[in-house]
Amino acid sequence: MDRPLLVYTTFPDVDIALSIGEGLVRDRLIACINVLPGMRSVYAWKGTIEQGQEAVGILKTRTGLQDQVHRALRERHPYEAPVILFIEPTGADEATLEWLVGETAGDRP
Repeated sequence: MDRPLLVYTTFPDVDIALSIGEGLVRDRLIACINVLPGMRSVYAWKGTIEQGQEAVGILKTRTGLQDQVHRALRERHPYEAPVILFIEPTGADEATLEWLVGETAGDRP
């Protein structure tokens, strides 16, 4: 059986995060996205140190969809090289896993 999978990524702003997240939910690739606004970032990019404000996106899906979620994020993400990290929790509440699978499998009733 699939295991839960969290996807960590950042977006330039909340509106873009919500738009991409909604598309992934509608496409049944994720069950949910949590968007955390107001993150301040300091990062190295192409030989310089940059600073900016971003929104964190934490996506909830399952391991069987990892490749599809990765492709969809790369296609839709506005960053040239977005951070996309896959985190496998060591466990999940049974009801949570049922919800994840139910919302990301087949057609919605």
